[in-house]
Amino acid sequence: MRLAVCCVLASVCALLFNSRVCHSIRWLALARTGSSIPFNQTQNCKHLEGLVSAQQQLCRSNLDLMQSITQAAREVKKTCRKTFSDMRWNCSSIEMAPNFPPDLERGTRESAFVYALSAAAISHTIARACTSGDLPSCSCGPMASEAPGPGFRWGGCNDNLNYGILLGSKFSDAPMKMKRSRSQANKLMNLHNSEVGRQALKASLEIKCKCHGVSGSCSVKTCWKGLQGLGGIAQDLKLKYLSATRVVHRPLGTRKQLVPKDIDVRPIRENELVYLQSSPDFCTKNEKMGSYGTQERQCNKTSNGSDSCDLMCCGRGYNPYTEKVVERCHCKYHWCCYVTCKKCERIVERYVCK
Repeated sequence: MRLAVCCVLASVCALLFNSRVCHSIRWLALARTGSSIPFNQTQNCKHLEGLVSAQQQLCRSNLDLMQSITQAAREVKKTCRKTFSDMRWNCSSIEMAPNFPPDLERGTRESAFVYALSAAAISHTIARACTSGDLPSCSCGPMASEAPGPGFRWGGCNDNLNYGILLGSKFSDAPMKMKRSRSQANKLMNLHNSEVGRQALKASLEIKCKCHGVSGSCSVKTCWKGLQGLGGIAQDLKLKYLSATRVVHRPLGTRKQLVPKDIDVRPIRENELVYLQSSPDFCTKNEKMGSYGTQERQCNKTSNGSDSCDLMCCGRGYNPYTEKVVERCHCKYHWCCYVTCKKCERIVERYVCK
């Protein structure tokens, strides 16, 4: 009897291990990779934390990409924390990569956002690296054939979006395309949300121009196509997070698909984030649900938004404290060409949730 129980527990542990190994955003652990592991030797790929075998293979065949992918992991963490700094869920759990707590392991709207941002970031970083000449395997994006308008001409170096999406999706989607991936519902959800992130990246491509002409007349503009910063893309995805659609995995036609749970059956829109499980309110600490609570979080007493003390503290109240702030003041411009400032101190009142 005891042997049978041990076998069952071993099987369960193996399944849990496999599901975590195949978690597609474990590569965000690369954000912790320092200079101790150089990206010039293929044998180092197996020492990179958070990669599945398919990603290790891509690493070995594309060593020049790994610096960009590591940079993308750092950008995802920094951008996610900044984007949600004013909300109860502040993306703090992303720091736990590659061993994420339940808020990112389950099919929540929080995991939907992180998948989308991760997919966008890796393609964004690779596309920009092509432009800056950091990747010998690519160069500027293709130049448009028609001028953008009178007085405009194409020039400069377009961000290579096509190459970024091609290589970025191959790397970030690799774990979800393995045979031993998570449940089919989670797999479809994560693949869909990753594509939403790439769609948001494509939508951020805009025309940027530089003026030329006598005395700054801007009679001629040299233009190129460049991507917005990742922060702007994250704000777009945050809006999609707030309006995300809950879905279920059910038969539709000849096979099971994700469909909206509380709406008449319709296909999922290509630009909407989707999630399978509801999230906690993140008000109180609950490690089982991946909630760290909002105790000791700073709040804004005068705000009416999500960072207000009423919403952030979930009605528990807040405690004030004072803080000394040192700022530059009484700045003076000197001809030519420097500025001198004094340092001024002032006391400001802050508030933290009880």
